[in-house]
Amino acid sequence: MTVIINPFDAGGYSLAEMTQAINILPNIYTRLGQLGLFRFEGVTQRSVLIEQAEGVLNLLPTVPLGGPSTMANRDVRSMRSFSVPWIPHDDNITPQDIQGVRGNGMPDTSDPLAVLMERKLTRMRAKHAQTREFMEVNALRGEVRDGAGTTLYDYFEVFGLTRLSADFTLGTAGTNVQAKVRDVLRKIEGELKGESMTSVLALVSPEFFDKLIGHSKVEEAYKYYSAGAQPLREDARRRFPFAGIVFEEYVGTVTLSTGETETLLPAGEGIAFPLGTLDTFVTYGAPANLIETVNTIGLPIYARQLARPDGGAIEVRTESSILPVNKRPRLAVRLFSSN
Repeated sequence: MTVIINPFDAGGYSLAEMTQAINILPNIYTRLGQLGLFRFEGVTQRSVLIEQAEGVLNLLPTVPLGGPSTMANRDVRSMRSFSVPWIPHDDNITPQDIQGVRGNGMPDTSDPLAVLMERKLTRMRAKHAQTREFMEVNALRGEVRDGAGTTLYDYFEVFGLTRLSADFTLGTAGTNVQAKVRDVLRKIEGELKGESMTSVLALVSPEFFDKLIGHSKVEEAYKYYSAGAQPLREDARRRFPFAGIVFEEYVGTVTLSTGETETLLPAGEGIAFPLGTLDTFVTYGAPANLIETVNTIGLPIYARQLARPDGGAIEVRTESSILPVNKRPRLAVRLFSSN
């Protein structure tokens, strides 16, 4: 009988090798991933303390044993502990899966286990990427939601903050849309609180986008902008800079673990936020739920494989533990039109 060799570490089933393998696969770029909006930062614990001071949420740092401690805000209600959500996802490889498998364009001598393992890890990574996009979009809106759509934390409610919003009233022909845009920009600039930014982007639903470009005060500007786009190379429908904000149609949808489909932005709404910030949007990552990763710095995704004792399958296990945080929740302004 031919012994199936682990393609990643020549016989063992190393967590480090498998984790390296899944993290070096080509990234599945979601829209926020393309923007690089949320900086990833590994932490050593499975829960974090977040303190709110003047509308800014900060993770409390670790200090050397015996070193000076950080000073808490006098209002004890401004500090909260948050568990980092754990997201495991497993699969397995059976002898029937490997039989007859070959890679596209690969010779018949290609290791079938290596080919199938890469396919499995690619699909599993894609699911983790989609889950992270879902959680980060909701974090922009001040919430932490899991793959079932359940709200785990509402930062506005927990810290007693008020969400900023702007009603564009796009159903009214006389609305000064440029004034609405300037109002959003001033709201964002007023909430930077020492942060910097390069520009403002608004991700909006198709319904909001259509109302915006069809408004009598915007239609002419959009006509000239779309005429300047190269029709065979650019989809002018997707992005439109107007009065200082780039409006981008965002149509991402996810299938929740319940089987229900949900759009990442509610119909008729949008969210405007700054780009180029240094320390506002962060996704904290905790270590894997394993003995060997205790007190280590968390990674975006972990993977390992375990051979069943009876030789009937190889179990492929992946997990991530992420907590996206918008440290300045009021920087992300909700856009809508009441008519």
